Amino acid sequence: LVVRLICNQTVGGSSPSVGSTNPMHKNAQTVEAFGRFMSAARIDGKACAADLEKRLKQRIANCSVQPHLAVIIVGDDPASHVYVNNKIRSCERLGIRSTHVELPEDTDESVVADYIQSMNQQNDLHGILIQSPLPKHMNEEALTELIDPRKDVDGFHPVNLGRLVQGRSDGMVPCTPAGVMEMLRWAEVDLTGKKAVVLGRSFNVGMPQALLLAARGVDATVTVVHSRTRDAKSECLQADVIVAAVGRPEMIQPDWVKKGAIVVDVGINRVDDSSRERGWRLAGDVHPDVALHASLLSPVPGGVGPMTVAMLMANTVTATERLCS
Repeated sequence: LVVRLICNQTVGGSSPSVGSTNPMHKNAQTVEAFGRFMSAARIDGKACAADLEKRLKQRIANCSVQPHLAVIIVGDDPASHVYVNNKIRSCERLGIRSTHVELPEDTDESVVADYIQSMNQQNDLHGILIQSPLPKHMNEEALTELIDPRKDVDGFHPVNLGRLVQGRSDGMVPCTPAGVMEMLRWAEVDLTGKKAVVLGRSFNVGMPQALLLAARGVDATVTVVHSRTRDAKSECLQADVIVAAVGRPEMIQPDWVKKGAIVVDVGINRVDDSSRERGWRLAGDVHPDVALHASLLSPVPGGVGPMTVAMLMANTVTATERLCS
């Protein structure tokens, strides 16, 4: 498959302009394959995140104090350290102060609890994040519940998830589902009355995503597909919008997707690939050939991933504004 990305861009420029070769989707990039235009266009998560960061810089400039995010990481999981470094770089770009607490694998859970309790009391600290996964001897749920809900920038505290269920807008929304919604808004996708299928029912992605899609003002009709669903393929074939968050490489095949559907791929999986020098490649939950059927498709990497980090920054700024108001 030969893919060419086309966008309205000044010669010599480094980022897409606001505008698209596809008049239906303002910020999408049109894709061409085998010399013929396909219906698929790419929702560029990096460009969407850059657009959001511009708006965040203005909000930060208007803050009476400097936003401050603290990240606690326990152990030596390589992927976790990459994610944390990405968050630190984002803070540096935006002028958000960051505190990085790195603890060894065998740290007692009570030590992490003490850090959280201390951070809750810091008036100059506005966001607290515990990097997942934690070591097996720790209760991640219990530690999350110790975080002041106003500083829970991951949006995983029961208070914040409960507010989401109630349809309230005064809580923190989990970053990945919020990032998906921002991408769809940025691409000017009208979800009113559309049938949306969310694959996966995790507390931090799948279920919040379903609630956000069904919320008043968005008004999609939502089906949640999970491991006990009798015929996941037939559910997907009826969908106008598919959000895949199951953690299974390329599970969503082209024949699962009807023509013109919008597909957002939340998954990021490491797959063995002997043709690559490093011996592996990154794959989403959606097969790349779904582009032959979809009207919009988010790439992996470069789709939801950058937006998850951007929404963490947005939550930190929101927490600062609320705590200092």
